[in-house]
Formats: sequence, structure tokens, C-alpha cells
Amino acid sequence: MPDESTAHLSEHHRKTLSHLEQHPTSHNLEWPDVLALLAEVADVTEEHNGTFRVRLGRSELFLKKPHHKDIDEQTTLDVRRLLRDAGISTADK
Repeated sequence: MPDESTAHLSEHHRKTLSHLEQHPTSHNLEWPDVLALLAEVADVTEEHNGTFRVRLGRSELFLKKPHHKDIDEQTTLDVRRLLRDAGISTADK
């Protein structure tokens, strides 16, 4: 059962969030899925240089679209930290 932080998310977004939280880090996280999740929970804008600015609460993260379909490990860690710091998690509280 989803908690308050994820209750509004679709099953697809919750699955993406769950993959982001996996240890060891999942290497099968597709950029469009991660971007869609972020757009659902944060303010995401694409800058003129192709960088995506993600604002969530008081935190801000800048991401570049990967060359391949999957995001890299550092991006996974950065997005995981942003979501965790905002209290967005699939973990039971």
C-alpha cells in the first residue's frame, strides 16, 4: 500500500521510484521514466542548453539527458538523494 508521499503516483511511477531506491543501484533505469517521475513530483524545466532543472522543495538538481536510454549511476544517486530529502519514498514509514 502506498504511503502519503507516493499515494498520488501511478503504479508506473511507483515502480520507477522503487528501482531508484534499490541497493545495489539498478542499471536499468530509463531516462524517460525517471524524467516523467520527476515531472510528477517536482518542477522540471528544460534550460536553453539542454540541461534539465529539477526543483523539489528547497532542493535543486541539474541533469543532462544521457546519451543512451538508461541513466548512469551518479544520476541515480543524485535523484535518489533529491527524492529522499523531500520525503518521497516507497519505504514504509
